Amino acid sequence: MSSQGQKVAVVTGASQGIGAGLVAGFRKLGYAVVATSRSIAESPDADVLTVQGDIADPATAERVIAAGLERFGRIDTLVNNAGIFVAKPFTEYTQEDYDAVLGVNLSGFFRITQLAVANMLEHGGGHVVQITTSLVEHPNSAVPSVLASLTKGGLQAATRALAIEYAGRGVRSNAVALGTIKTPMHPEENHAALAALHPVGRMGEVSDIVDAVLYLENAPFVTGEVLAVDGGQSAGH
Repeated sequence: MSSQGQKVAVVTGASQGIGAGLVAGFRKLGYAVVATSRSIAESPDADVLTVQGDIADPATAERVIAAGLERFGRIDTLVNNAGIFVAKPFTEYTQEDYDAVLGVNLSGFFRITQLAVANMLEHGGGHVVQITTSLVEHPNSAVPSVLASLTKGGLQAATRALAIEYAGRGVRSNAVALGTIKTPMHPEENHAALAALHPVGRMGEVSDIVDAVLYLENAPFVTGEVLAVDGGQSAGH
C-alpha cells in the first residue's frame, strides 16, 4: 500500500527507451510506479512494481491494474507508452503487421485506460497520457507509415474525447506527439538520416519526452492537448 498521499503512475512499454526514462522520471517526482512490458525484469526499488505481459492482450491490462491497486491502493496517472512502429509502403503491409500494430497501439490503450480511469474516478481524479507521433498531423513522404497514422491518429482523437468526457470529473487526458527519438528502436547507422528529418537537425533524447510528460503531469489547467515534441517537424520543413 502506498504511503498516504503517495501518487501512483502506470507506465506501459516500460522496459527500455522512453518507458524506462518515464519510470525513472516519475520516481524522481516521488511517485510509486507500476511498470509493464513483455520482458520487464523485477526492480530492486520497492516503489516500482513490474508486471510482465503483452499489452495487446486485455488480460495483461487486468493484471497490471489489479497488481497496482493491490500493492499501492490507487492509480493516479497512466502513460500509454507501449507502441509498435512499422514503416512500409502502404500496399506492402501484411495482415500480421496490421494485427500487431493495432493490437499494441489500440487494444493496448483501450482496456488498461478503461480500468485506470475507473479507479481515478473513484478517488477524485487523475491523468492519462498517450505517446503518439507527429506523423499523424504531418505525414512525410520519406517515412511511409499509414499504420502509425491509423493507430496513433485514433489515440490523438481519443485523447481529446476523453479530456472532454471527464473534464468535469477531475480526469485529464493529454498526448505527446514525438519526432524520432534516440532509443534502442533505431540503430546507430540510421541516426544521421533520422536527424536530418528534423528542422532542428537532431533526433530527440528520451529526456525531451520525459520532460514533456512531467510538464503535462504538473499542468492542472491543460487537458485535451497534443504536445508536439518533434524538433519542429509539425511546424514545417
